[in-house]
Amino acid sequence: MSTLRDLAEEHTSLRPADIDHLHRIAGDWQLLSDLSFADLLLWVPVDGDGTFLCVAQVRPTTAPTAYLDDQVGRIVGGPEVAHLEVAHRQGRIWREGDPVWYGDVPARHEAIPVRLRTADGESGEVVAVVGRDTNLSTARTPSQLELNYLTTADDLAQMIADGTFPPPRHPGETTSAPRVGDGLVRLDANGKVTYASPNAQSAYRRLGYASHLVGEDLAKLHRRLATDPLEGTDAGNAVLAALRGEAPPRREIDARGATMLTRALPLMPAGVPIGALVLVRDITEVRRRDRALITKDATIREIHHRVKNNLQTVAALLRLQARRVAMPEARVALEESVRRVASIALVHETLSMSSDEAVEFDGIVDRVASAATEVAATEVSVGMRRQGSFGVLPAEIATSLVMVLNELLLNAVEHGFPPAGEEGAPGPEGVPEPAVVVSAHRFRKQLHVSVADNGRGLPEQFDAEKGGNLGLQIVRALVTGELRGTIELRNGARGGTEAVLIVPLARGTADRLAG
Repeated sequence: MSTLRDLAEEHTSLRPADIDHLHRIAGDWQLLSDLSFADLLLWVPVDGDGTFLCVAQVRPTTAPTAYLDDQVGRIVGGPEVAHLEVAHRQGRIWREGDPVWYGDVPARHEAIPVRLRTADGESGEVVAVVGRDTNLSTARTPSQLELNYLTTADDLAQMIADGTFPPPRHPGETTSAPRVGDGLVRLDANGKVTYASPNAQSAYRRLGYASHLVGEDLAKLHRRLATDPLEGTDAGNAVLAALRGEAPPRREIDARGATMLTRALPLMPAGVPIGALVLVRDITEVRRRDRALITKDATIREIHHRVKNNLQTVAALLRLQARRVAMPEARVALEESVRRVASIALVHETLSMSSDEAVEFDGIVDRVASAATEVAATEVSVGMRRQGSFGVLPAEIATSLVMVLNELLLNAVEHGFPPAGEEGAPGPEGVPEPAVVVSAHRFRKQLHVSVADNGRGLPEQFDAEKGGNLGLQIVRALVTGELRGTIELRNGARGGTEAVLIVPLARGTADRLAG
């Protein structure tokens, strides 16, 4: 399905600023749809042919829809768009006309012109039309709640026609919550409550206010209820800002163990401030879960920190034991174990500083590569570099992969290059400087990794499946077992040795259960 921007750019000559304004309307118009008990369709005139194109649609959560089928992308003309043409040409809200039928559903048409205010605050030209279509099949005598909803909807509709709705979204606010059904409070120009929905009344009761809200000064009430005086002042000031015609950011109020989110919107049809609309939502359970997640994340980070410390202790004990061993072979084996334990500790160190069970792996690879050149038992100085990015990897992949890369890098440094004086050793004869390159890229939910050197290559009789030292045996076991991937050891096209790994990043349910 094409997006609003795609449709507008393809069929109209609207400016980018006009399209951005239409995006803002489509991002906040669920409020108007729910208050109106009606479907809203955003229509833009198609250049030069008298037709209109629907670029967005929203259905009400408070009433049945008038359209079972999606209308986005539909182009209509002729008598069917007469009401849209009047609103677009005359710049006024159109409410005349008899009900129309969509199949078996009777509906009432309305058309609201959409203006984008100019830089100096003046009303600009009409750039689109919002169709407000109400399903009349369930029409009944409206209750007090419905009358207040509809009155508020008419005020917001006039603000769309004036170009003052929706207000700009504040940084960090990614949702239009709270919504109409969560709780609605309407204020007069003095900040006194003229109506509060039952859900709004319940939300304030959770904060400790048992009386009816009608007649209360809401800004003062917020200051009285809040446990934190600064929080209460902010929530009260937000109400006052809306009464002045501003659109303040959302505020939270904590009282008696409950938390309520508030959003204050100015009501100023035709530019005249007549009060404010305050939407409220009880988010006590949401905040309780947030606190539980924060506690859980802190616990997990502490566990990783302790695992890292324990691994470093194990490495220190192995290093101490290696110094006391007389046999050179045993000392080498213990030192290799120290490096393997240290590489795993790197992953847990990174996890201890992260808020989730995933690590940014590039930094770990760079540290392992640097350590490999420093501790390798060789006289040759080898350059290390990384190409591409591993990205963020889950902990279960990162732990095994870091051990694999550690072994491959050490193996390349220690066995890939002849020592000084042997044939092929680097020197003045033009033999290139020793280098190892670690490359990584993602393709079709797989991580492709290669560790390539420009050394002497594999021995002629080398068996990739059975040959190699303990390090390569560990590598094969980890790649095929823990990582469920594949590895190939081969001579490079331009000399040297290349290890190629393919590691799946998305495991199926069967694999997860088997693991």
